[in-house]
Amino acid sequence: MTEIPALIAAFTTLFIIIDPPGLAPVFIALTQGMTAQQRRAIALRAFLVAAGLMMVFLLLGEAVLGFIGISMDAFRIAGGILLFLTALDMLFQRRQARRAGEAAEGQAEHQDDPSVFPLALPLIVGPGAITTVILLAGQTQSAAEMGAIAGVVIAVLLIVLLAFLAAPAIERALGKTGLNIVTRLLGMLLAALAVQFVLDGLRGFGIGA
Repeated sequence: MTEIPALIAAFTTLFIIIDPPGLAPVFIALTQGMTAQQRRAIALRAFLVAAGLMMVFLLLGEAVLGFIGISMDAFRIAGGILLFLTALDMLFQRRQARRAGEAAEGQAEHQDDPSVFPLALPLIVGPGAITTVILLAGQTQSAAEMGAIAGVVIAVLLIVLLAFLAAPAIERALGKTGLNIVTRLLGMLLAALAVQFVLDGLRGFGIGA
């Protein structure tokens, strides 16, 4: 997992799952009426909380699976199916509608600070991101490889932070149509990656080549 192609694949998978450009409009909605300084503070807090949660799942996720008797190959298949369903949501625009609903709920419950809920959890660290991190951790063979994956996770989260800070500009540049196009393209890529996870899991059980 320390080879450049493997790290690029890991970065791409996680980037598509978290979808920083798609989170930008949600961040704008949640921080509407706030000053630039307040927005920066919320963005940074959401980044730190999300990073902490992701590191927990990266380091302990596989151990939890082993404790309850689930093999990594079985989790790869289940995770691939989950990611494929996420890809379908992206392709048919159901994901943005669900995120908007979660954002509205979070705004109603946490008017002052939406950084932890719903930004960090579940908008950034959602089921898809958790599944992806555990799957990536299951492919590592050494501490160096685990460190490389941790670096990939932090890199993607830094892009999320930058997307939050530049949210107004991103929304103006892409527009609603542009965001829809980007989301659908990412959905197609995610669908292919999800199928690959399922194939890897089946191969681990001796099914297929």
